[in-house]
Amino acid sequence: MTRTKMLFTLLLAALLLGCACTPQATPAAVAAVTQAGPTLSPAASGHLTVLAAASLTESFTELGNLFEAQNPGAKVTFNFAGSQQLAQQLDQGLPADVFASASKKYMEASAASGRVNRDDSRTFVKNRLVVISPRDNPAGIKELKDLAKPGLKLDLADKSVPVGQYSLDFLDKAVKDPAFGAAFKEDVLKNVISYEENVKAVLTKVYLGEADAGIVYVTDITPSAAEKVEKLDIPDALNTIATYPIAPISNSQNAGLARAFVALVLSPQGQQVMAKYGFIPAAAK
Repeated sequence: MTRTKMLFTLLLAALLLGCACTPQATPAAVAAVTQAGPTLSPAASGHLTVLAAASLTESFTELGNLFEAQNPGAKVTFNFAGSQQLAQQLDQGLPADVFASASKKYMEASAASGRVNRDDSRTFVKNRLVVISPRDNPAGIKELKDLAKPGLKLDLADKSVPVGQYSLDFLDKAVKDPAFGAAFKEDVLKNVISYEENVKAVLTKVYLGEADAGIVYVTDITPSAAEKVEKLDIPDALNTIATYPIAPISNSQNAGLARAFVALVLSPQGQQVMAKYGFIPAAAK
């Protein structure tokens, strides 16, 4: 026998011996694995683009960090703007994975354009309006009636922005209340110096002193903002409780990741984060 044939024979014998010694799965072992259930799915990974109403900036930024921590392979990018702007961008074909609106109106618009499925839309939080003024309150605003004072500089969001329309709804309710009078809305609107594209712009103008007052969401008064503005509550009878829906984008390139993010927002952990920023749980009246 040549040296080459001898080496080949020894190698073949070693391989056969190794196979014979390898333990095989027994029926009992297979049954044990089956009873234990399926293994956990790996953490979600990939890039996620979330379009969210400007009023969600702080809360969703924290949720994005939480989502990335829970899914080390995931990266979340946010586009915060007025809901009307985001819905328009979706209608124009902007690639995205999740849409969170401050109004059902714009979620419905995105459903009509085919970017979200109506059945996938879920209400995740609610919000309410509040009047704000600079910390030193130069116009001396003490009650809602003061919004009609001649010469007051009032800043509002445009009516195309959810909070802007809600502000007009407040004025419509107020004129039906004898305490305000039929001319209240007209007098207030005479004081408007600017209509903004999103609620954060209203907040900024007020705390910079460029306006004497503005109407924003109560959630916009973050701890840092609270150092710069005063707030005046609007009673429930005159307020509008804003409803926020969320949905994955129907043609998302990372549908699994989109569903996972929506699930986090709707989860008890996600709802706790939202409540920390002053949002009303979706189930609350």
